[in-house]
Amino acid sequence: MRRIVRFGLLFTILVAGAIALGNSSLWVSPQTTRTLLAHRGLAQTYPATGLTATTCTAARIFPPEHAFIENTLPSMRAAFAAGADIVELDVHPTTDGQIAVFHDWTLDCRTDGHGVTREHSLADLRKLDVGHGYTADGGKTFPLRGTGIGLLPSLDEVLGAFPDKRFLIHIKSNDEDEGRRLAERLRSLPQQQLQRLMIYGGTLPVAAARQVLDIPAMSGITLKRCLIRYFLLGWSGYVPPDCERSVLLVPVNYAPWLWGWPNRFLNRMNDHGSAVFIIGRHDGEDFSSGIDRPEDLALLPSGFAGGIWTNRIDRIAPALPKR
Repeated sequence: MRRIVRFGLLFTILVAGAIALGNSSLWVSPQTTRTLLAHRGLAQTYPATGLTATTCTAARIFPPEHAFIENTLPSMRAAFAAGADIVELDVHPTTDGQIAVFHDWTLDCRTDGHGVTREHSLADLRKLDVGHGYTADGGKTFPLRGTGIGLLPSLDEVLGAFPDKRFLIHIKSNDEDEGRRLAERLRSLPQQQLQRLMIYGGTLPVAAARQVLDIPAMSGITLKRCLIRYFLLGWSGYVPPDCERSVLLVPVNYAPWLWGWPNRFLNRMNDHGSAVFIIGRHDGEDFSSGIDRPEDLALLPSGFAGGIWTNRIDRIAPALPKR
């Protein structure tokens, strides 16, 4: 009986050791290089606490340290100049068949317009002041008001202005037809430019876009299934289908629980065509911050070679060692 117990214990130790060795990042060099993603370009930021789906974030910004407005060409240009490798942007269809670049589902928070964004033409959206609603003192002053007139761009304008840059395109709806329309527009791009793009958003439009495009794409459901199934089975080296050709946003406090973190995990995802980005802490709410302060970089493994999602590219890029 003792021999059986000893054999069982030895077998368990050997299996555990094999699993640990097979998921260790020791002696594993990452296949990727560090990538900085600027969320909404160089944008105004705000406290991430107490947010709901209807919070007007423009009405609670920190005192501005720059004059750039998110999702505009000047904002994107400034983000790339500051060191961004990728810029994330938000899109909505318009009533005249265009694709507008703007964050909110409605216009009332940030602009001097009203109503649902997708229920307007691009021509009407261009007339708005996208800096109208920003305030850092509860509405006493509006430091960006009047500076954003005519700055709301179309996706065509963005892709035309930055043909050699990388973008992560956020579909703000769960409209299947919007995914098809976006995919058809992107499919007309030169293949080299198309392969610099990624998309994420609602389950239905992302699934529709995947049927047309072979670029990394993610929805909230595919991301959740990917991370949960990998957590359960990744010890074996198995990469779930939802992790393939995807965009993986990994909260910094969850990352250490992923098998093979960091380098072996990054290599596995890279081998399956997926891009991995570390975001800020996730504490059970629907919102996560970015890696926005230089001190946040201490949360990352030494020499981290994955993607970093930040709302403050102007702070994070200078704080990192040169590549």
